[in-house]
Amino acid sequence: MGWLSVLPPLVAIAVVLWRKEVIIALLLAIFSAEFLQIAFSWRTPLPAGLNTIERIVGVFSDTDNARLLIFSLMIGALLAFIRHSGGVAAMVVKIVNKGIVKNGRQASLLTSAVGVVIFVESNLSVLTAGILSRGLFDKFGLSRAKLAYIIDSTSAPICILILLNSWGAFVLVLINNYDLGASSASVLWGTIHLNFYPLVTLVIVFFTAATGRLYGPLARSEARVQTDAPTEQEIAATKARYMVFPLATMIIGMIGFMYWTGNGVLADGSGSKSVLYATTAACMVAYLQMLMSGDFEHTQLVKIGFDGMGELLPLVAIVLLSLALGSSLSVLGTGTFIAQLVGDYLPIFLIPAMLFLAGALISFSTGTSWGTFAILIPIGMPLAVALDLSPTLLLAAVLGGGVFGDHCSPISDTTTVSAIASGCNLLEHVRTQLPYALVGGTIALLMYVVAGVVLL
Repeated sequence: MGWLSVLPPLVAIAVVLWRKEVIIALLLAIFSAEFLQIAFSWRTPLPAGLNTIERIVGVFSDTDNARLLIFSLMIGALLAFIRHSGGVAAMVVKIVNKGIVKNGRQASLLTSAVGVVIFVESNLSVLTAGILSRGLFDKFGLSRAKLAYIIDSTSAPICILILLNSWGAFVLVLINNYDLGASSASVLWGTIHLNFYPLVTLVIVFFTAATGRLYGPLARSEARVQTDAPTEQEIAATKARYMVFPLATMIIGMIGFMYWTGNGVLADGSGSKSVLYATTAACMVAYLQMLMSGDFEHTQLVKIGFDGMGELLPLVAIVLLSLALGSSLSVLGTGTFIAQLVGDYLPIFLIPAMLFLAGALISFSTGTSWGTFAILIPIGMPLAVALDLSPTLLLAAVLGGGVFGDHCSPISDTTTVSAIASGCNLLEHVRTQLPYALVGGTIALLMYVVAGVVLL
């Protein structure tokens, strides 16, 4: 298919920029991908339209995808429960009264720290930091866009650096089949100090949190907070436990279910199962707390839960269409084509930089960092073996590029979940985060050029 395979993601980007409408952009991108698959058989566009519907329906045939969609709805219910219970307001009052957080700068630093500490799973990191900090950001007049940026920029970067999680297990499986001159585990651990994009991103995040300095669209978004209406309806503070217990259930449950689904090995656990089970358990705890308080009837709680799910339906639809587009692009060969652009005739010192760039383009176009790893590691590791290059440097470039593109992509599930957890509009999150990600990506790209000169 060649260059035509890049057309669908370009359609999505163009429509988003033109119409500021993500769902239409994704639908048109899926349709164009399906149309390209039958275009040379000279059929009418009708089968492409029908195939678009089937591609979307096919998302549910993958159990991991189905769990992700249900989890996205359950998060809406959980957020609604802890908000209506007064737990969020009470937690904010307690944190402020105890002097843990006295201003917006400390609220930003706390959020960054929580995102870094919880490295078990990226969605868990995003959700914990987002749920904990929404009330604090509202209290100190900070924008939800800034919250979305912080939690998104600490989740995947820390997960790909501290590899005691499913990310590390997945990459380990991919490199196990290659004779790299050292154990797969040592090669993987050796990527930490060479994985420049996550390292640079974390430095930028903590600098932003510590100084309060904002630039570009994020600065303008922050300035609008002073004149905008409150993000959420004010609800009287009750007891902090209405937030603490469900949140603790989600965190402990996530770790416990990772061990359980991994048969006692945390890194082998199923992220999709664990996050769904943990979120469901957290919803049950929140429901029972509110019911036993005597302030809420069962019918009230059911309505609150479904209203919370309803608030997230547009974002869940975006997740659904993003998964469908990724599936269609996989059949079209978009990722493989971009990977081939790395080529066999590059100067050796540019190979790490080009792997990083290819990873960024693939993950941005397809919205998946794991899919990018699956495509590029089988290219990068044989290059390391055949040309006697550093496997840790090439692997680090692939991992960093995958996270960078995923970080920028509006069709990434991590981007969408960050918008959900922070209560920020998806397009605003993408628009305000992109300049920071591009700065980090540019610095990382230059560092890979230097590393290629020095280490290869």
